[in-house]
Amino acid sequence: MEIMGLLQAAAPVVQDPKGLAMIGAGIAAGGAVIGAGLGIGRIGGSAVEGMARQPEAAGRIQTAALILAALIEGAALFGVVIGFQIQGKITF
Repeated sequence: MEIMGLLQAAAPVVQDPKGLAMIGAGIAAGGAVIGAGLGIGRIGGSAVEGMARQPEAAGRIQTAALILAALIEGAALFGVVIGFQIQGKITF
């Protein structure tokens, strides 16, 4: 029972929920960028592997990989913009 009392005393009291909203907006934007980086990395790795296995199809693979990378970047940009819009809605 004493441990619970110590934990409650040590836990910070949330006095301004706007700060938590700002952290959430930052996490949303960061998560979108991290996800896009992982996705583009997988596309690039798979494209290089595919071109190494079939050099005659390198042009088609490269074109498809470029289109997929652009689509992932678009989704990531959308996530970042939404995160910043959430941040802009928070008034002090």
